[in-house]
Amino acid sequence: MTSSLPRCAIIGAGSSGIAAAKALNAHGLDVTVFEASDRVGGNWVFGNSNGMSSAYRGLHINTSRERMEFRDFPMPKSYPDYPHHTHIAEYFDAYVDHFGFRDRIRFRTTVERAERGVGGGWTLTLDDGAVERFDALLVANGHHWDPRWPEPAFPGSDVFAGTQMHAHFYRDEEVLRDKDVVVLGMGNSAMDIAVESSYVARSTYLAARRGAWIVPKYAFGRPIDQLPNDPRIPFAIRRAIMEKILVAQTGPPERYGLPKPDHRFGAAHPTVSGRILDRIGHGTVVPKPNIARLDGDRVVFTDGTSVHADVVVYCTGYKITFPFFDEDLICAPDNRIELFRRVFHPDLDDVFFVGLLQPLGAIMPLAAAQGEWIADHLRGEYDLPARAEVRADIRRDVDAMGRRYVSSKRHTIQVDFEEYLRDLDRERRAGAERARARGFPLPVPARAVSGAAAG
Repeated sequence: MTSSLPRCAIIGAGSSGIAAAKALNAHGLDVTVFEASDRVGGNWVFGNSNGMSSAYRGLHINTSRERMEFRDFPMPKSYPDYPHHTHIAEYFDAYVDHFGFRDRIRFRTTVERAERGVGGGWTLTLDDGAVERFDALLVANGHHWDPRWPEPAFPGSDVFAGTQMHAHFYRDEEVLRDKDVVVLGMGNSAMDIAVESSYVARSTYLAARRGAWIVPKYAFGRPIDQLPNDPRIPFAIRRAIMEKILVAQTGPPERYGLPKPDHRFGAAHPTVSGRILDRIGHGTVVPKPNIARLDGDRVVFTDGTSVHADVVVYCTGYKITFPFFDEDLICAPDNRIELFRRVFHPDLDDVFFVGLLQPLGAIMPLAAAQGEWIADHLRGEYDLPARAEVRADIRRDVDAMGRRYVSSKRHTIQVDFEEYLRDLDRERRAGAERARARGFPLPVPARAVSGAAAG
């Protein structure tokens, strides 16, 4: 049966790409991973040679070790609850070697173009000009590498006397030492950079475009993301409990001079920080409202106050982009792309997406589950619902997201960790029954392709 299985390509050997590669390789599929860097790990490799990593020198994970690890390959117990990025990069290397698929990865190889054939199948053009053909394509190029700057740009930003940088390009606090610093944003990167700045800068201001719920890393003596969160309990009840826990642990954000969230907990991606409130309490980080404009060497805020600034750091998120696709084929305008359960394209039956989601928790276990799901499908052991039901499911998901989340380009791929895994498991079982009823059809026909066919 192996010879009739489709030949598969994966773009990216970050945390999601290696999870998918492990699954496909373990299930006997012929898989090749293309990675622009010289090592695995993607965003978790500080100073990654591919230039796409957002990691900074002091970065630690903001989900706990046990929440982030792959279920079939636990992190070493010697790691702290919230490991440093060097631990995570080391862990991903160990994962690849443990499951024995490093030879499936082509390092220092960039996919410049991915073109779909008229009858299906993919032609990949590589950065050295080589052309290769595959039956199926898995996209795992990440969504935290293409920085999104403020839109529109703030008035005066074109003539600002200081330095403006996106958080993507921040590497360590030395660029902030003895400077007056304004950090814009209320997400994880903004909090981390403001905290680092507060130890070395002359002054640090944290400007907020809107309020956010601040989640401490610990509650009741354990990592907060390890508190019970049973998906069988209605979300409204779990949300109310979490709000009470947060208020009891830290008090409301406005107690610290931060803007009051204009939404309930869970209606926007929360911010995890164990130190920001402490630094605000010490006066080393000063909260400010949104930036109104830049004026010479000053930043003017929407309340009319202004401060001198040598450096402005924009922590304004990322764009979801696929530079190897023709935009007429696949793109994500305003970070929106409609997929069945965040994986399957409704119109193209031989392209799949891995890790293109933003959970309240870590992506890695979800990407591993997605990889197993795709492997089932490619082997004919899982069959999709009818196309009309696929589209209806996507529409329900889009509508539900619109009802729950604050309207933002940040909240287009949100999922709840436990619910996503539960629902994926249910769908895999239902799809296995459909495949059994239909005689286990292979969804993507294996075509006669060579390992490096030209033109």
